[in-house]
Amino acid sequence: MDNYDLLVVGSANADLVVQVERRPAAGETVLGSDLVVHPGGKGANQSVAAARLGARTALLARVGDDSHGRLLLDSQRQAGVDTVGVLVGGAPTGVALITVDPSGDNSIVVAPNANGRLTPQDVRSAASLFCASRVVSTQLEIPLETVVEVARSVTDGGRLVLNPSPPQRLPHEVLAACDPLIVNEHEARVIAGSDLGDSPDDWATALLSLGPRSVVITLGAAGALVAEQAGARVWVPSVEVEAVDTTGAGDAFAAALAWRLGLGETLAEAAVYAARVGAVAVTRPGAQESYPTTEEVAAL
Repeated sequence: MDNYDLLVVGSANADLVVQVERRPAAGETVLGSDLVVHPGGKGANQSVAAARLGARTALLARVGDDSHGRLLLDSQRQAGVDTVGVLVGGAPTGVALITVDPSGDNSIVVAPNANGRLTPQDVRSAASLFCASRVVSTQLEIPLETVVEVARSVTDGGRLVLNPSPPQRLPHEVLAACDPLIVNEHEARVIAGSDLGDSPDDWATALLSLGPRSVVITLGAAGALVAEQAGARVWVPSVEVEAVDTTGAGDAFAAALAWRLGLGETLAEAAVYAARVGAVAVTRPGAQESYPTTEEVAAL
């Protein structure tokens, strides 16, 4: 089990990005910048972010046989990702419609398209990739039944990292396999329900009671909280930078954390490094184009 540091199972989208002075209210039209198309999708973002850092990375995803699919495959290969698990065809490539305001905050609507055709059978057919991977990372831009199969497919000695975005309630089988579950406040509230509590420490307690082996709660400028079933809570500080575009920053954080766990770091150590990677990413426009190398992270 030593061919890949990280196997990412997830979505691959074309990001259609428009800069706006402010996001429109209901029924309102605003003018924006010229449309820019970037390679994106949570799965594809994570695999590129990890590969840029030097991780031996593979991606299991589905794209369409179209120009957006070719854009995504080119981006993966240029970053050094093994695309043997990327399936082509069945539906058009997924698309994310993204608006970015002057503060760098974004709003995103995703049309899943081919991502919705990534099936449990596709996961079972990729058993050799799971056997060859130290860590498996996934998200929720693919069908939930496929995520369940991913959780079942992680081999003994492997580790599952899940960022449940976009959030939904999860079966215990998936939650129990997470080590860690990476959430922001909104995702935590959806997964844990109304009994979440008022503080990040309360959120961690509520989430751990659902079965994950560990939890990382990302808190934006406030940093992150790391919590394990049998361990102390650790606050990870944020890195102060001037944000340009937050698109894909969470994916960069998750990928970096997953990779460092595979190298043998503790969860807290991996989260500290991941915070630095995410900080570099928000200083640049786009998602995959913004991801740093290890040298750039060290320079920060």
